[in-house]
Amino acid sequence: MNFRHLGRTWLIMLAATAATFAKEFQPAIVYDFGGKFDRSFNQSASEGAAKFSKETGIAFREFEITNAAQREQIMAQLAKRGSDIIVAIGFTQASAVEKVAKQFPAVKFTVVDAVVDLPNVQSINFREQESSYLCGMAAALATRTGKIGFVGGMDIPLIRKFALGYVEGARHVKPGIEVIQNMTGTTPAAWADSTRGAELAKSQFGRGVDVVFHAAGATGLGVMQAATDAGLLSIGCDSNQDYLHPGSVLTSALKRVDVAVYKAFQNARNGTWKAGRLELGLAEDGVDYSYDEFNRRILTPAMKQRLDEAKAEIVGGKIKVSEYQAE
Repeated sequence: MNFRHLGRTWLIMLAATAATFAKEFQPAIVYDFGGKFDRSFNQSASEGAAKFSKETGIAFREFEITNAAQREQIMAQLAKRGSDIIVAIGFTQASAVEKVAKQFPAVKFTVVDAVVDLPNVQSINFREQESSYLCGMAAALATRTGKIGFVGGMDIPLIRKFALGYVEGARHVKPGIEVIQNMTGTTPAAWADSTRGAELAKSQFGRGVDVVFHAAGATGLGVMQAATDAGLLSIGCDSNQDYLHPGSVLTSALKRVDVAVYKAFQNARNGTWKAGRLELGLAEDGVDYSYDEFNRRILTPAMKQRLDEAKAEIVGGKIKVSEYQAE
């Protein structure tokens, strides 16, 4: 018997088996309105999935929603095609996740920015108000007019939560500061209207605003461009958007959707994924503010020190950032 040949054959079988196992795990992600290249919320989620794929060699399925009816249909199709975990990005996906998760109890679902209480669903939410509090402080420290702005996307409690933290942070620095707020709309189209975002920003600039923060998805790209064109400052949201307009973006409110997606895939693969509710804030590195080579010149060391001190106080419980309560 040729043991050398047998050993080689055995090694080949092991390699093939390992490859088969690697292919058996099938993750999937369904993006919210605005698309995976919105340079904000969805793109952050996409980057988390891409990181998982790069590290493991495991491909993931993905789908970009263009109309509401697609949510339930695509999730059901992904489940039928053998997806082990489906990550749904955005609060608008909650109803579809609830329906499909009941139909496919063996499939794991992770929903971001919503709560679905089922035994096979993990709900991940963020304390966005903590990062926007720091951004409000930054805006108050940077403004020369004493007026700062906020442009939200769809008028929902989640975006009101961003706005509330922003106002509280600004007033922590300057109690009498004026904060002008606008919401883009009341439908999902509000996440993808950069023209309207620019119009709202320009209107605020006309009223004396010189720093504007957006929490508006792809609509915020128009806000940021308008600030650059006017020689004023903007604050990005969700992803680090400092690079989009170097020297014009004061900072960005980071929401680590990329980390949430990456960990959901990773934990589902290694068997440590758990259903239930997760809430991520500054203490869990789920939110933060950005500081890099693109904004270092305008976010001065003194400003950064103030933000870092406040960050530590929020984590330590000395500063309590209010939770938005919908009426």
